[in-house]
Amino acid sequence: MVTPSTPRLVVAAPSSGSGKTTVATGLMAAFAARGLAVSPHKVGPDYIDPGYHALATGRTGRNLDAYLCGPELVAPLFLHGARGCDIAVVEGVMGLYDGAAGEGELASTAQVAKLLGAPVVLVVDASAQSRSVAALVHGFVSWDPQVRIGGVILNKVGSARHEELLREALDSVGVPVLGALRRARPVETPSRHLGLVPVAERRALAVSAVSEMAELVSRGCDLPALEALARTAGAVPGGAAPWTPDLSPTHDDPSASAEGPRPRVAVAGGPAFTFSYAEHTELLTAAGAEVVTFDPLRDEELPDGTAGLVIGGGFPEVYAAELSANEPLRKAVAELARSGAPVAAECAGLLYLCRELDGSPMCGVLDATARMAQRLTLGYRDAVAVGDSVLAAAGARMRGHEFHRTVVEPGAGAAPAWGIRGRERRVEGFVQRGVHASYLHTHWASEPGVARRFVERCRTS
Repeated sequence: MVTPSTPRLVVAAPSSGSGKTTVATGLMAAFAARGLAVSPHKVGPDYIDPGYHALATGRTGRNLDAYLCGPELVAPLFLHGARGCDIAVVEGVMGLYDGAAGEGELASTAQVAKLLGAPVVLVVDASAQSRSVAALVHGFVSWDPQVRIGGVILNKVGSARHEELLREALDSVGVPVLGALRRARPVETPSRHLGLVPVAERRALAVSAVSEMAELVSRGCDLPALEALARTAGAVPGGAAPWTPDLSPTHDDPSASAEGPRPRVAVAGGPAFTFSYAEHTELLTAAGAEVVTFDPLRDEELPDGTAGLVIGGGFPEVYAAELSANEPLRKAVAELARSGAPVAAECAGLLYLCRELDGSPMCGVLDATARMAQRLTLGYRDAVAVGDSVLAAAGARMRGHEFHRTVVEPGAGAAPAWGIRGRERRVEGFVQRGVHASYLHTHWASEPGVARRFVERCRTS
């Protein structure tokens, strides 16, 4: 049973590349090996790290994103994920104080740590320093007194003498050293254009990598001291209660009802479509849908009785030839879209609905082509629905995130999905009949009416 005082740690770093993913994942697995039920969390919109967290703990990896969901939902979503757990480990994003560009601390690891009232463990790449580590840690400790840095884990330590010098330097800061990981061959976690290769694409090797991380952390860290630090976290600030799906009718669709038959919603999965938030499926189920997963690489038909289709993010560009070769499924998707059934596609799903991707035929639902690009498009977006769709009423506002190295031409249809506000005002995406396709990744927990509206359309289309 979850309580507002669930023991918890936030694993952060001064900058990206310091080793926090290795430490956080290894710590989750090491705690699990000690018989603890571990709740895994990731700050920000990352879809890939939570897959490794799930392997490490045997539980669903969940995101805590103060930009997409709002600061007020961070603690409730955390408590929702931590149900039934003995301890929670939260992996940070980028550097400790880095957040949404131009928005101060918003969506930073530091903000999430404060919202959770959780102590922070700072992972420091010590490979090119000795005494200077004290100045670095002192700066992070003193920058925001509301952020409690409870310990340091030194990474890429060269030798016993190097470790001794680092520990001596940090004595003056008053922050305990809770681990020292020696410089060694990196754990094999291959990357490509959008980060680590997802677990679903390298299952056996991913299991081996997580095991290696656990061994590294167990050997180099003081696990009892880290667990004791986690237990110093008091009640979650603000008296937050665990998040639950909100089934009340929405202001934009007051006729929506969770009563009636359970429409079957097919959700794309498998190696090509690995980007999704667990809360989306939970919200669809709570709204009355029967959710069934299928793999567009293998399944030649949509699940029997499919009334709606959700195609999230992933790497269709890596599997373009295989997706194209599955012509029966491409035709089934196109036929479902032509029937007017609700289809929600985000990023990878957008590419799959195009006529072609890098020359390989796709579903042809949208009169657009997609190709790989040199430039990475990355960042939070503030969006407004241009018109009515199966996901939102015209004028509805949502926050989202773009993360892709592809281009769709044209970038918007005659009826765009979203208008992007702010400095780069533009429209993007496609709304046609029951289809809503866009590059924008959204977190439906911020507006549960999205799932409710989608399921209701599945009943009535």
